[in-house]
Amino acid sequence: MLVAPLLLVLFVPFSPSSGAQLPNQAKAKDLPIATNGQPFPWDRMRLPTTVTPLHYDLAIHPNLTTLDFTGVVRIELDVHEDTNTVILHAKQMQISNVFLLAPEGIKRLQVLEYPRFHQLALLSDSMLIKGRKYEVHLAFAANLSDSFHGFYKGSYRTSSGEVRVLASTQFEATFARGAFPCFDEPAFKANFTIRIIREPRHIAISNMPMVKTVELPGGLLEDHFDTTVKMSTYLVAYIVSDFKSVSKTTQHGVKISIYAVPEKIDQTAFALDAAVKLLDFYDDYFDIPYPLPKQDLAAIPDFQSGAMENWGLTTYRETGLLFDPEKSSASDKLGITKVIAHELAHQWFGNLVTMEWWNDLWLNEGFAKFMEFISLDITYPELHVDDFFLAKCFEAMEVDSLSSSHPVSTPVENPTQIQEMFDDVSYDKGACILNMLRDFLTPEAFEIGIVRYLKRYSYQNTVNSHLWESRLKHTEFCSKRKTQTGWYSGDELDVRAIMDTWTLQEGFPLVTVEVRGREVRLSQERYLKTDDPSPSEGFLWQIPLTYKTSASNTVHRFLLKTKTDVLFLPEEVDWVKFNVDMSGYYMVHYAGEGWNSVIKLLQHNHTALSGNDRANLIHNVFQLVSIEKVRLDTALELSLYLSRETKIMAVTQGFGELVPLYKLMEKRDMKVLENQMKVSLLDLIDQQEWNDSGSVSQRVLRSYLLLFACVRNYAPCVTKATQLFNQWKDSDGTMSLPVDITMAVFVIGARMPEGWDFLFEKYRHSLQMSVKSRMKTAMAVSPLQDKLKWMMEQSLIGEIMKTQDLPDVVVSVSKNPHGYQLAWDFLRANWHTMIKKFDLGSHTISHLVTGVTNQYSTREMLDEVRCCI
Repeated sequence: MLVAPLLLVLFVPFSPSSGAQLPNQAKAKDLPIATNGQPFPWDRMRLPTTVTPLHYDLAIHPNLTTLDFTGVVRIELDVHEDTNTVILHAKQMQISNVFLLAPEGIKRLQVLEYPRFHQLALLSDSMLIKGRKYEVHLAFAANLSDSFHGFYKGSYRTSSGEVRVLASTQFEATFARGAFPCFDEPAFKANFTIRIIREPRHIAISNMPMVKTVELPGGLLEDHFDTTVKMSTYLVAYIVSDFKSVSKTTQHGVKISIYAVPEKIDQTAFALDAAVKLLDFYDDYFDIPYPLPKQDLAAIPDFQSGAMENWGLTTYRETGLLFDPEKSSASDKLGITKVIAHELAHQWFGNLVTMEWWNDLWLNEGFAKFMEFISLDITYPELHVDDFFLAKCFEAMEVDSLSSSHPVSTPVENPTQIQEMFDDVSYDKGACILNMLRDFLTPEAFEIGIVRYLKRYSYQNTVNSHLWESRLKHTEFCSKRKTQTGWYSGDELDVRAIMDTWTLQEGFPLVTVEVRGREVRLSQERYLKTDDPSPSEGFLWQIPLTYKTSASNTVHRFLLKTKTDVLFLPEEVDWVKFNVDMSGYYMVHYAGEGWNSVIKLLQHNHTALSGNDRANLIHNVFQLVSIEKVRLDTALELSLYLSRETKIMAVTQGFGELVPLYKLMEKRDMKVLENQMKVSLLDLIDQQEWNDSGSVSQRVLRSYLLLFACVRNYAPCVTKATQLFNQWKDSDGTMSLPVDITMAVFVIGARMPEGWDFLFEKYRHSLQMSVKSRMKTAMAVSPLQDKLKWMMEQSLIGEIMKTQDLPDVVVSVSKNPHGYQLAWDFLRANWHTMIKKFDLGSHTISHLVTGVTNQYSTREMLDEVRCCI
C-alpha cells in the first residue's frame, strides 16, 4: 500500500458514516441501488456539476512483479452549490481511507459504489458550502489491466529472449477512472501533480518534466513531476519501463525526447527530427506557443490504437515511431510523419481547446487529421502528402453512404457509444469537410479563423457552434471571397448555417448536373446505398460547388442552397467537371451526355484534368453504378484510360473498383471482358521497375502494383519475386532487397511451407518493426491453411506475435480466399475474449467484425452473424 507522507495521520480503519444525508431523500426509492444495498444518490450517466475538481495530487505505485498498483489521490474541489454529496468515477478498484479535508478539520466520508455507471458517491454528514474550497482523499488499489486501456501491463522480448515488463496508460476516452478515482469527463479540467514510485531498474515519465527523485525505504524511488497545465483526465499519462531516450531542442526552446526499448533506440532519429520540425511549425502556424517545457514521444510495444495525444507525453505503436533508413519503406516514412503530425496537432486541437463532450469528438479528431496534411505539405513537401488525402474522403464516404451512419456531431451517452465515435466519420469526414471549408474561405482566411478560435477558447471546452461563431461568422474575408468568385447571389454569407448542414446531419449529397447549351441544371439528394428511399428524404445541404470547363482553367464557384437550381455558362462547352480536385465532400452525376463527354476527354487528353480530378471521376462513376444511376459498361469504358495513368490515387482507386469485378468475371468465365481489363491493368504493372527509385508517391504505387500482380499470379511478377526470395533465403536473410518490392517478394515466398517457416523465423528475431509488419502481412495471405490458423492462435496468445496485431491478422486472413472461413470460425470462437481485450464498441472490434464479414452476402450468413456475435 502506498503511503503519502503528508497523509499518514489519515490511514486509520475505515467504517462508513451512518449519519450522511442523501439529497432528495423523498425520492430515494426511485434512485439506483449501490453495491451495499443503499440508494445511490445520482441516477444519470453524466456527473453533476455541483462540485468540480481544481487540482489532483496523485501518487501511484505500480508493482511490475505482482502486476498490480496502489495509489492515493487528493482532489481539491470547487463547490458551486451547497451539497453533502460528491459524485465521481472509479472503475474496478478497491477504495479505502476516504476523507474530507474541510476548513473545520478532517472528516470521514461514507462511500457508495454504483458499478453500472462506474460512479462513487462520497457522502458527508455536514454540508459542503458553495464558494468554499475542500479536498477529498482516497486510497485505491487495482490490478494492472489485461487490456490496452487504463493503466495496463505490457511486455517485450529482447534479442536474447528475455521478457521485460512495463506499465503504461491509455485513458481516452473513459479509462482514467480505471487508474485512479477522478471526474472522468472532458469538461472537468484540472491541474495534476503526479508522483510515481518505482524500482531503480526502471524509469518513470509523465506529462510534465520530473523535478526531483526521493529515496524511499526498501530501495524504492519516488519521482515527483511538475504540475500540469489545466487539462482533461483523458490526457493524463505515465509510463514505468526500462526505456532509453534521445533528445533535441526545438527553435522555440522545447525539449523533444523519443523513448523506446533499449535495442530499438537507434531507430528513433527520423521521428526525433520530424517531431522537432513539426512542433516548430505548429508553434508558428497557430501563433500560440506550445505551453509545456517538453514533449515526449514513446514507442509502446503493446498498444491498441495508432497513437495517443497525451499532453507532453504522446504514445505510439512502435510501427508509428521507429524508422530504419535501410529497411523502412517510403510508405513507412509517410505513415510515421503523418501520425506524429496528427498527435502534435492535438496539443492545440484537443488538449489546449477540448470538446465539451464526446458528441463533438470531431472537433479534436477531424482537425488533427486535417492538420496532418496541412503541416506535412509545408514541412515535408517531398512526401507529396496531398496525393493521399482523397483516400480519406473515399473511406469516409464508404461509411457515410450507409443508413447506419451518423452526423459528425451526434449525441452519445455511455462509454460504448463514446467508443463508437472514434470512426471514419469523426476523423476522415471531419477532415474532408474542413478541407472543403478551407477551399471555400481561402487558406489565408481559414488560418486566421483557426487561430482566433484557439486563442479565444484556450484551456476551455467548446461545442460545435463555437467554431463557427468565434471563427468564421460574417467576416470581411467571406465577403471578399463572394465578390471575387461569385459564390452565390443573395444574403450575407452565414458560415454556421452552411456548416450545420454538414455537421448536424449524416450522409452527403449527390449533385446531378445536366448541361443544356449554356444552361447547367443542378439538383441534390442524399447519396445512399439502400433499397429504401425514405432515409434520403428531407436532407438538404448548402454545397460549395466548384467547376471548370473546356473553355477555361479558371475554377468557378457556386453555392447550391436549394434542392434544385440553374447556373449559366458564358458560352457552350465540350465538357464540364464539377468538384475540382475533389475539394468538396459530395459526389457528382453527369446526366444526359455528361459522362460520355468526360470519357471522351479521358481517352484523348486525360492530363487536361488533375490526378485528383481523375480519381474523383473513377470513384463517382463506380459508386453510381452501385445505386444503378450509371450503367456498368459506362464505368468500364471510363476506366480503360488507366493504362496511361501515373498518379497514385487514380490508379489505386481504379484498381480498387476493378479488382472485385475482375474476380467476378473469373468466376463467371467472362473471358472477353476479363482479358480487356487485364490488358489495361498489366500495362501499368509492366512499367514498374524492381528498385527504390522515384518520389514517395511513385514508390508507394510501385509497391502496390507489384504486390497486386504477384497476388494475382501474373507470371513475370511471380517469376521475378520467386528468384529474389530464393536468393534472399539462400543468404539467410542478409541480402539487401529493395524495400519497395519486399511485400511482393515475401508474399510469393510465404506460399510454400519452407518459405513461410523461414519468414516466420526472421519475423520473430527482427528488431525492425516495419519489416516485421510486412512479413506478418505476407504470412497472412499464404494459401497454407494450417499456418493461417496457427498464426491467429499465436496472435491471441500474444507471446510470439503481439495481441495488438490480432485484428489485422484476422482481417488479413479473412480477405484470403483460403482463409475467410477460418477467420469467421476464429472470430466466433474467441468473441468474448476479444471484446474483453479490445473493448466492445471500439474501432478495433468494428474493424474485426466488418473486415471478417464483408465478403458474405447470403441471408443464411446474415442469420449466423446475428446469432453468434
